[in-house]
Amino acid sequence: MKVLIAEDDAISRRMLEAFLVKWGYEVVVATQGEEAWGVLQGNDPPKLAVLDWMMPGKDGIELCRGVRQRKGRAYTYILLLTARGHKADIVEGLEAGADDYVTKPFDPYELRARLRAGRRIIELQEQLLSAREALRDQASRDPLTDLWNHKAILGILRKEVGRASRTQSPLAVAMIDLDRFKAINDTYGHLAGDAVLRETARRLRGAMRTYDSLGRYGGDEFLAVLPGCDPAGAARFAESFRARIDRKAIDTPDGLIPVALTLGVAAVEDLLNARPEALVRAADAALYRAKIEGRNRVALATPEDIAEEVSKQSVQEDKDNPDDLFPDLPSSPPPL
Repeated sequence: MKVLIAEDDAISRRMLEAFLVKWGYEVVVATQGEEAWGVLQGNDPPKLAVLDWMMPGKDGIELCRGVRQRKGRAYTYILLLTARGHKADIVEGLEAGADDYVTKPFDPYELRARLRAGRRIIELQEQLLSAREALRDQASRDPLTDLWNHKAILGILRKEVGRASRTQSPLAVAMIDLDRFKAINDTYGHLAGDAVLRETARRLRGAMRTYDSLGRYGGDEFLAVLPGCDPAGAARFAESFRARIDRKAIDTPDGLIPVALTLGVAAVEDLLNARPEALVRAADAALYRAKIEGRNRVALATPEDIAEEVSKQSVQEDKDNPDDLFPDLPSSPPPL
C-alpha cells in the first residue's frame, strides 16, 4: 500500500522512509506542506498519510482540514506525527480530521502497529465500497437475462438524450419484440420461454457496439439505446438485430424452438425538442405498425411520428403542471 510521508526534518524523514520500506510499504515523500497537498490532490493519491504537525507552508492540521473538506474522493487515513503531547493538542489534531497520532520521538513498533490499524480500516472500506457497487449493479439488472432492467435502461436513455442534445449528435432507440412469445410459453412451457429470452438477450448483446445499451423493457420486449445513429444507420442496426435471430432455432431442454423478432425504431438528428418518453412511444408505434404488416421485420418511425409524440408529451406535461400554462401571470394578485 502507498503511504505519504510529509516531514520537513531530514533525519526524521529518512528514518520514517527506511522503516516503511522495510515493512513493505510504497513510500511517497514530501518535505513541506504544499508539496504534500499536491500529492494528496493528484491522481491515485496514497490512502495512508503520515503528516508532521509543524511544517513550512501548510502544517499537518491544515492538511487534515483540507483533506476532510474534499468531496467525492477516496478516504485518506491520516496519522499525525507530533511532538506535542498535551491532551488539548491531541484533541485539536483529531478534531481537525486526523485518524490517529504518534508522538515524537516515535517508537517504531508503535508506529508499525498504528499503520497496520489504518491499513485494515482502508481495506475494510474498500471491501464495503466494492460490495455496495456490486449490489447497485445487481439492483439495476434483470435477473433472468442480466440486461439492464426497465428502470435502468430508461435512466440510460435520459442520460444519452442529454448528451446528444449537448453535442448535437443523433440518437436512436429500438423497441424489440419476440414474435408470438406467448405461444412459445403455451407450447413448450415457461422454463423453455425463459431459455429463449436468455439466448435472445445474449445474441442481441453480441450485435451491439461497446457504447450501445440494451435492457429488458418488460416481458418479451427489449429496448436498445443507440448513440450516434441517424435514421438510416439505426435501420441497418435494427436489421442486423433481426437477422441474428431470424428463425435460427434456440436449443432448450424442451427441444429446438425457432424464434423471430419485430422491431420499431425511432431516430432523431436534432434533439432540441425531443424527450426520452416521446422517442420510446414513437418506437413503440413503429413496432405496432411492423406487427400489423406481418412481423419479423423492422419499421422506422417517420419524423412526423416523432413530432406527434413530442407534441403529445408537451401537452401532457402542461396538464401535469397547470401553473406553467400562464407563465406571465403573477402567482398572487397585486396589492390593492
